[in-house]
Amino acid sequence: MEVDLIFKIAAIGIIVAVLNQLLIRAGREEYAMIMTMAGIVIALMMLIPQINSLFEYTREVFSIFICTF
Repeated sequence: MEVDLIFKIAAIGIIVAVLNQLLIRAGREEYAMIMTMAGIVIALMMLIPQINSLFEYTREVFSIFICTF
């Protein structure tokens, strides 16, 4: 996994946490929840290609493993 991706996801988490607290203190709990969900969706969208690569690699490893027997 790339270190850049880890830092980007951490930055999203920090931004979402700060905005979440600001919105809650302003009495906008609904918007705070929407902001949190948006942050989760953005982070997942960034991770999906990495998860796909992991599954592809795992499939390749096990197909090689199965073919050797």
